Amino acid sequence: MRKFTLAATAAFLALSASAYAQSTVIIEQQPADPVVTHSTTHVLPGEVRTYVMEQEPMESIPYEGDVLVGRVLPESVEVRPVEGYNDYGYTIVNERRVIVDPQTHTVIQVLE
Repeated sequence: MRKFTLAATAAFLALSASAYAQSTVIIEQQPADPVVTHSTTHVLPGEVRTYVMEQEPMESIPYEGDVLVGRVLPESVEVRPVEGYNDYGYTIVNERRVIVDPQTHTVIQVLE
């Protein structure tokens, strides 16, 4: 009987610990720079990435700060179209190729 009581107590404690862990809240600090905060998922066609990587390099645009997915680039940044894909454009910022939404200048992907 004593072994059963010990086993039941151990099971109860294990279950209550996992329930406590599920209620833990983690708060992340938002960056100071403007970044698009709505949640969107872009499924980038492989052909878009290939097209951008195969293009002759254009002049790199210097940009202060990090170039991150969701960051909105200034309207003064030249965005070239991706042939056959009107929803994607590209540019080179801080020596890195960047795929952007040509209407909003929002960074979709930074290519390495």
